[in-house]
Amino acid sequence: MTTAIDSRPAFELEADIPPPSGPPPAAIGLSDRIFKWFVRLAGLAVLVITGLVGVFLFLKAFQALSVAGFKFITTEAWQPDSHNFGIAAVLLGTILIAAVAVVVATPLALGTALFISEIAPPRLKRALTSMVDLLAAVPSVVIGLWGLAFFQGHVVGVARWLATWMAWVPFFKVTGADPTNPLAARSIYTASTFIAGIVVALMVAPIQCAVMREVFSQAPAGEREGAYALGATRWGMIKSVVLPFGRGGIIGGTMLALGRALGETIAVLLIVSPLFKINFHLLQTGSISVSSLIAVRYSDSSAFGLSALFAAGLALFILTLIVNFTASIVVNRSRSGAESQD
Repeated sequence: MTTAIDSRPAFELEADIPPPSGPPPAAIGLSDRIFKWFVRLAGLAVLVITGLVGVFLFLKAFQALSVAGFKFITTEAWQPDSHNFGIAAVLLGTILIAAVAVVVATPLALGTALFISEIAPPRLKRALTSMVDLLAAVPSVVIGLWGLAFFQGHVVGVARWLATWMAWVPFFKVTGADPTNPLAARSIYTASTFIAGIVVALMVAPIQCAVMREVFSQAPAGEREGAYALGATRWGMIKSVVLPFGRGGIIGGTMLALGRALGETIAVLLIVSPLFKINFHLLQTGSISVSSLIAVRYSDSSAFGLSALFAAGLALFILTLIVNFTASIVVNRSRSGAESQD
């Protein structure tokens, strides 16, 4: 008795094999069901807690919001006891400080992450990874004191140079500065949004770098080797494999840094000089953020003033949620590895 031999190619024979199915429902044990429900409850708890925080802030802020109305968004002054208060200047200062921090921190974190994951030798890689992680653990008050006592005095020259040669850019213009006078007072450039943003950037860059480094290190080895086999240089491999794979990590780390920068309190409070006036000039003295406003006014505010502070906190809470939701949408659309194959 002879057996017929199928002469079809191997890939056609494999196509006839049905895909393996998962375990039948009866095979799911009690521990698996408990774990599934625990994960669901944990995710639901996060949503519930976030919602309760928002409801709490709204209830505390309702008194102030009912008095201020829409003017709470457009008013620059902060005089709640006189019913003349708003977050126009405060919210703008918060956004500008966070924007400066992200603009400074992103290239620094990206370059450091690429060097650690792609270029540094193994021994140096371990040391640099530990140093970056330790830098992320430094308390914000320590970095704020360093920025106030040391960094601010050394960066004034950079601010003066930008104000002298880049004054045609509205953000770099300094009102009252005389670029032709080398002996002009330095105090006009201190306690500014620019200096506070750089100090905050040094705080958020380690977190941003850690996220990017972890994502870059997971780029598929096969695609790295394939790029080298096709004649790519190291930079060519990084540009064609690592960066596309790590796009989601870059965006996620940047948005995480932005969220941290928006809520930074002590470092900003130590650096900036409070100014309740819309100020687009990054290099000029005077700025304020929502978190530093709450920190400096909370202890001596009246009951109505506390309600106004809660209203400012609610605005920061909503802004942070918008940033995080936007980041999650962008990351989901450009998830790491979406354009790469193992």
